[in-house]
Amino acid sequence: MGSADIVPGVSGGTMALITGIYDRLIYAIKSVDKDTLVNVLKFRLSSVFKTFHWKFLTLLFTGIILAIAFFTKVVPLQIYMFTHPEIVYGLFFGLIVGSIVLLIAEISPDKRGWKNMFPLVAGALFGFWIVTLVPTDTPEAAWFVFLSGSIAICAMILPGISGSYLLLIMRKYEYILTQVGSIGTVDTGTAILNLIPFFAGAAVGIILFSRVLSWLLNNFHAKTLLVLIGFLIGSLYVIWPYQNREFQDSVRSTQIMEYTDPVVQTILEREEPPTLPEYKRIKEVINPGASFDALKKVEVETVSRKLLSSRPVIPEPGSSDVNIWSGIYGMAGGLLMIFFISFLRRS
Repeated sequence: MGSADIVPGVSGGTMALITGIYDRLIYAIKSVDKDTLVNVLKFRLSSVFKTFHWKFLTLLFTGIILAIAFFTKVVPLQIYMFTHPEIVYGLFFGLIVGSIVLLIAEISPDKRGWKNMFPLVAGALFGFWIVTLVPTDTPEAAWFVFLSGSIAICAMILPGISGSYLLLIMRKYEYILTQVGSIGTVDTGTAILNLIPFFAGAAVGIILFSRVLSWLLNNFHAKTLLVLIGFLIGSLYVIWPYQNREFQDSVRSTQIMEYTDPVVQTILEREEPPTLPEYKRIKEVINPGASFDALKKVEVETVSRKLLSSRPVIPEPGSSDVNIWSGIYGMAGGLLMIFFISFLRRS
């Protein structure tokens, strides 16, 4: 679930449904209720352990946290999305397509007739409308980060909707991954402060939404699932691995450095900016008339690159702009991952 939640387009809730723990997940989250909170505040630990599904949730969230750490530290997806977009988005595309097939298979045959397809079509149209109306920018204020956490965490328990994809819509996917990736560096304190509103919003969102989702699935299970599958279908437009993507560079910070600093020399040696979500560039040499390089100072900018818009394209054979086979390998890998998980569940 953690691996799915970090990639745009795949839902941790989908993984819970495929692996057969979905119902248990909903009831475990619902066990965080008023009585549980009262018992915690009054230190009635024995009562807490009787009603709160702490073992299940502890193991679950440990796995989620480890997966998030892996995909920001060991395999940094926020970087690979820029350096290897075809294979990364191809993997996401395959995962979504596989999720759609398996989610439809979960619906009983009598609910899959063409007369019952209106929720699916409506969800697909609404999802397509949303992904084509992505805002160019959103604030990084604490209130909006809180709201982003509340909305995105709902997807962790929502089959068919990706929390990371919702973060992409709200332009907070790279921001959150960058903050998580800064933990363990000199910016650890700042990163933790920036993440507190996000996790606070996530806690509020998951507690409230688990109750709404439980009611919808209990009363309108097939229709609710069809709408969610429609959202997934609509999202394929922006997850297609071959896209013309436009980016915007913005300066996050500046610092004065020695001209002879190895970082400065590395910047001077490259011919063009790297294809990364964040990089450094030289704005100007402050004292170009200095007699020796060792006396020179330069102003270095840290630049953040954000995705402004994307448009799907059909790649032409032999084109140097896209790596066709990387996209194909990625899609095949995504499909294999989904069906391998389904096979493990059935066995």
